[in-house]
Amino acid sequence: MLPLHTAPSSRAWNRALRNICKRGVLFSFLLFTFSSGLNAAPENSAITLTQAVQRTLSENPSLAVFPYRYAALEAQAKAAQLRPGYELSVDAENIAGSGAFSGLNAAELTIALSSVIEMGDKRSARQNVVYGNRSILYAQQQVESLSLLGEVTRRYVDVLAAQALVELAKDAAQLANDSLRIVEKRAKAGATPEAEVKRAQAATEQAKLALLAEQQRLLYLKVALSALWGVTTPDFEVAEGDLFQFGNDVEFEVLLAKVKRNPAIDIFATQARLKEAEVRLARTQSRADITWSLGVRRMQESDDTALVAGFSVPLSAGKRNSGAVSTALAEQHEVSVQREVTLLDLHTQLFRAFHNRKQAITTVTTLRTAIIPALKEALVETQAAYQRGRYGYLDYVSARQELLSAERTQIEAAAAALTYGAEIEQLTAEPLASTQYGEDSTFSGTAQ
Repeated sequence: MLPLHTAPSSRAWNRALRNICKRGVLFSFLLFTFSSGLNAAPENSAITLTQAVQRTLSENPSLAVFPYRYAALEAQAKAAQLRPGYELSVDAENIAGSGAFSGLNAAELTIALSSVIEMGDKRSARQNVVYGNRSILYAQQQVESLSLLGEVTRRYVDVLAAQALVELAKDAAQLANDSLRIVEKRAKAGATPEAEVKRAQAATEQAKLALLAEQQRLLYLKVALSALWGVTTPDFEVAEGDLFQFGNDVEFEVLLAKVKRNPAIDIFATQARLKEAEVRLARTQSRADITWSLGVRRMQESDDTALVAGFSVPLSAGKRNSGAVSTALAEQHEVSVQREVTLLDLHTQLFRAFHNRKQAITTVTTLRTAIIPALKEALVETQAAYQRGRYGYLDYVSARQELLSAERTQIEAAAAALTYGAEIEQLTAEPLASTQYGEDSTFSGTAQ
């Protein structure tokens, strides 16, 4: 990938990059604990979301194309401000004929300079179209950056959840080993058949396989995260962050008001201005340009010279250009319709993300405060009862699996809550924390 600093520079690109980086540093601060260095390489084989965001914004190819696009628009702007050029023409008449017109004796030579006088302020209209395209590009860059930041957060959450699932798989493997020892002890005492020992051994091996599968999945998710900044082999071991920190809820109406200021909506306002410029440009084409010429003619036969001048104007230019004007007006009206459709779609996405996040947080809270503690107590009591011969092996295994299943559901629900939170942030183009704490810049989970 071509390094970002080798791209063509422009004031628009630099301003846009500063804006994206500022938003990227704030994006999803609610969810994780960060280290203080934004540009520093991960230390102790650990990475934070801040570092992942910074590396993605500076090295992801999808953003690296924008400086080149800005450079192309700058070139178009230079071309748009040019005035019509001049033409030099040379005409020769009455040469190489017959009789009195043979040779150059009766020749008439004309040397003239000609150009075009643009009517209807076409030059300004062309420049306004280029400026409109530049604004569109800037808005597209904001949308692309938000999409990229959302993807970084989602993949980071996936890595955090996978790390938690690996630890859970380790606990499951250890629990299976402990169960095997208990079953073997009872078998030696003649209190349980040998078949239960075999089943416990099989369960232990299955737990090892499950741990291996979770470790392989974690490795893949690390690769997927690293790919966002162009690295094929992850250069970190651990992703830092609190998987179970969600913050407080924000009212749906507050979030909806912010969605209406999303860059995806700003694009339509910019497009509307661009279409207005295109309509003006189309209307200027209805004003016919004047072509003029001025030169000198020499009559070889009389050895005389004279000035020649002329001009031409196309007829019915307005009628011939009416189709272009109608097309530009139709495209201008289409923009407002597209804006309403997009707003409706964003409302639906926000509603889904908002309520799914609330449901996921409720699930985590219920599991942590009520279900998992009860299942842990039940496992302890079931294990003790099994050792005393009051419960069978299936009762013991069921209690163990119920606890592991609840803990896995808790991790998945926490990851879902964070992922939906990231989607809300992407839709509102603002961290949840800033709407939550108003003017306070202290974010939940931020290192003090």
